[in-house]
Amino acid sequence: MPQALAPVSDIASRGYAHPEVLVSTQWVADHLGDPTVRLVESDEDVLLYETGHIPGAVKIDWVGDLNDPVTRDYVDAMRFQELLRDRGIADDTTIVLYGDKNNWWATYAFWVFRLFGIERLRVMDGGRLRWVEEGRPLTTDAPRHAPGRITVRKREDGRIRAFRDQVTRHVKAGKPLVDVRSLEEFRGERLHMPEYPNEGALRGGHIPGARSIPWGRAVTPETHTFRPAAELRAIYLEENGLQPGDDVVVYCRIGERSSHTWFALTYLLGFEHVANYDGSWTEWGNLVRAPIEKP
Repeated sequence: MPQALAPVSDIASRGYAHPEVLVSTQWVADHLGDPTVRLVESDEDVLLYETGHIPGAVKIDWVGDLNDPVTRDYVDAMRFQELLRDRGIADDTTIVLYGDKNNWWATYAFWVFRLFGIERLRVMDGGRLRWVEEGRPLTTDAPRHAPGRITVRKREDGRIRAFRDQVTRHVKAGKPLVDVRSLEEFRGERLHMPEYPNEGALRGGHIPGARSIPWGRAVTPETHTFRPAAELRAIYLEENGLQPGDDVVVYCRIGERSSHTWFALTYLLGFEHVANYDGSWTEWGNLVRAPIEKP
């Protein structure tokens, strides 16, 4: 007999600051075919969607769709608007993001969407893996949605995105930095995650003064869902001394894992000033004269 899945607590019962940004797999199942909802899959594995996806879901390729092919930056408002309209998204559409790797890339896409001021955003708690483990349907059929009529405003980077000069000032001011990479990367033993090719920077280590809080600690391993707020506060506040009023910068290697922590701090714990340094260690570890630390 198949092993019973670990139960998932009700999202509303977990004490989050903004529980409305998460929806359950059951909520998604109940809204399949709802014309006001658009499911968006964003994965690390850019070929995974084609092997099977939630019926009606469209694909956002974090490489080809969100990043400018020439500059180390995101697409501009016009191209982002074209992307969303092509996916059948309108101004009144509720966008539900999900993906692999416990929603790494779903929260990364969420963060990029917020740079453009998109507000009707949700994340499917538990991600693609929870959906699959529950035996819910996948399809390889390409969805057919009429073009959407969303209007996208100019991208605003100032509030939730950090650049290297800001990080340098942050370090000098002694403000909180959170390194969400693995301990091996934080200690300078690796330049990439364990079980991945070692690449991305000339030097190993971490930004001076950074706290090591690996991103995956925010997730309950048995269910792939976010931990309740009390458990998150134990990790970020009690163990590491962060406070909701702090000016916090989070980073990883290229900004994807740190977007997961940005999401947890901002929406689940109610921190008001969290910025994601998407240049992260790929940039900092290659900067001439940029200081680093190793244990």
